Amino acid sequence: MREFKRKSRILLIDDNADHLRGVKELITLESSYDVVGATTSANMGISLAKKYRPDIILMDINMPEKDGLQAIQELEKLELGVKVIALSGYDDADLIFRAMKLGAKGYVLKTMASAQLIYAIDEVASGKIYLPTALTSRFFEYFQRSFKEEASVSEENLLTYLTAREEEVLELLTQGNNYKGIAGKLFISETTVKTHVNNIFQKLQVNDRTQAVLYALNNGFANRKAIRA
Repeated sequence: MREFKRKSRILLIDDNADHLRGVKELITLESSYDVVGATTSANMGISLAKKYRPDIILMDINMPEKDGLQAIQELEKLELGVKVIALSGYDDADLIFRAMKLGAKGYVLKTMASAQLIYAIDEVASGKIYLPTALTSRFFEYFQRSFKEEASVSEENLLTYLTAREEEVLELLTQGNNYKGIAGKLFISETTVKTHVNNIFQKLQVNDRTQAVLYALNNGFANRKAIRA
């Protein structure tokens, strides 16, 4: 008697409802995978992951409420054994590196042909890592460069990696401003503020605003700002 093999279960998380619907339809019609859930919210996606225990999650990286990098980090902590494939419209080497470093098993561009998307899922489902051929060399060049930089990171001040706008946001954080207050003072949206704050967390290797502020104060951030002024 042949042993029954369960179909791999997939959860889709993408804040673009049209793209989400298209990917769901593609997987349903062109593959043998079982789509167990689809949502435009990262937080809802994490809840669905805990409920359905999917084998694979297709995770949009750029989402306003909570970005995909944060969601991948949370899923890794939950230890659900799920394999995450990052979805993005950007072929940015830094973004690819950060996603893979946090635990993603693949990185797929939203502009990829449907056959390539199914192939990417097949590769990750079989236990492999997937990167589009066009991005592979760029990723490994960035990886090698970053590895060399991390070897000496303990001797470096991570504040030097911040952009001018990120420094402005960090300065307002050290002054006790909340996201809404920072948005008002810099004339940007709260969503943009959250994106900058998340980038600051990543670059300073901290997990929350308190740690970010403490790192800034302990590493001469105020003095650096005063010298530049």
